[in-house]
Amino acid sequence: MKRLIPLFGAAALAACSPATDGTFPRAGIVPLPHAKMLVLDTHIDTPLHFTRQGWDFAERHDLATDLSQIDIPRMKDGNLDGGFFAIYTDQGPLTAQGYADALAFARTRSDLIDSVIAANADSIAPALTAADARRLEKNGKLIAFKSMENSYPLGEDLKLLDEFYKRGVRLAGPVHSKNNQFADSATDKPRWNGLSPLGKQWVAEMNRLGIAIDASHASDAAFDQLLDLSRYPILLSHSSLRSAYDHARNLDEGRLRKLAAKGGAMCISTIYMSEMNLSPERADLFGKYEHMDAMSPAEQADFIRRWHDLDKRESMWAADFETYMKMVLLAIEVAGVDHICFGADWDGGGGLKGIEDITALPKITDRLRAAGYSDADIEKMWSGNILRVVAAQGQ
Repeated sequence: MKRLIPLFGAAALAACSPATDGTFPRAGIVPLPHAKMLVLDTHIDTPLHFTRQGWDFAERHDLATDLSQIDIPRMKDGNLDGGFFAIYTDQGPLTAQGYADALAFARTRSDLIDSVIAANADSIAPALTAADARRLEKNGKLIAFKSMENSYPLGEDLKLLDEFYKRGVRLAGPVHSKNNQFADSATDKPRWNGLSPLGKQWVAEMNRLGIAIDASHASDAAFDQLLDLSRYPILLSHSSLRSAYDHARNLDEGRLRKLAAKGGAMCISTIYMSEMNLSPERADLFGKYEHMDAMSPAEQADFIRRWHDLDKRESMWAADFETYMKMVLLAIEVAGVDHICFGADWDGGGGLKGIEDITALPKITDRLRAAGYSDADIEKMWSGNILRVVAAQGQ
């Protein structure tokens, strides 16, 4: 999810005390048993920071002075072993020029992910299969899958899916915040009443190549058709539960049960658990957030200061960690431990008070254990269910 930026706290989370009081671990200290688990997230938007002047994925960034939620040191702090780094492309016009511009952007973003991962090869490596992820974790490496948020850059040429498969994409969604050539969006007026004819061909090509289908952002009708047409289980990479907060982006309990019945999983996000307070000042900042790479370090610092000043005056969400965990526990009750996973939408809109960045992940494990879930079941939700769906595609 884009243009929804996290509600950051005023102090660096990594400096808080460890887990007996329910707060965050100190830098470098991960409470057991969370540290023993393979932990993945299915929707990481951090690539939008990769081209910022002066910003380095290998360096620790502080929420008091930055807006990013993920970097390599904090991945280790929160025991986030890796996940799907998103090639996100904003929705543009459904024209030949629109498609060409989007394709150029998506290729550049894909190359950027590759170059940053390669530059940090001592810490993180690309993964193409579930077996790759397990091997990298065993060898002490962080894991970088690639995903495609919005298939708009493909235009009307489904042969381009093969190109992105060869580029390493193993999870892709047809649509984002507006209808496109493949499907209706959850947040737009219906055009196709689900998938377009080309969208149905997209499903078949995804299945043929072995790329997992991501139904986050798809309309209810598009979700139903994706689930019905796909020969393999599908994921929702970053979605919340509609019974926790009634929003079109969220999945209702009936559809979550249908997803589970076909072997899929919903990776739970931290967004849309309340009405969003999108004030004019917040909207102005949102519009500039995705263009921080065009700012000098001094301009970035001023932008970040303005962001934090606004956070002190008003909250974007009327939700927090407790709200989030109530929703997580309800979703598990509805779908079962074999069909829940996590995709908080880090650096793309995710984060709430009490779960502001990835150093908070051990708190989720602690709360699930307190609710009576076994470590084996919790690890299924952190990674096992994701890797099972990836492997089911022939990967």
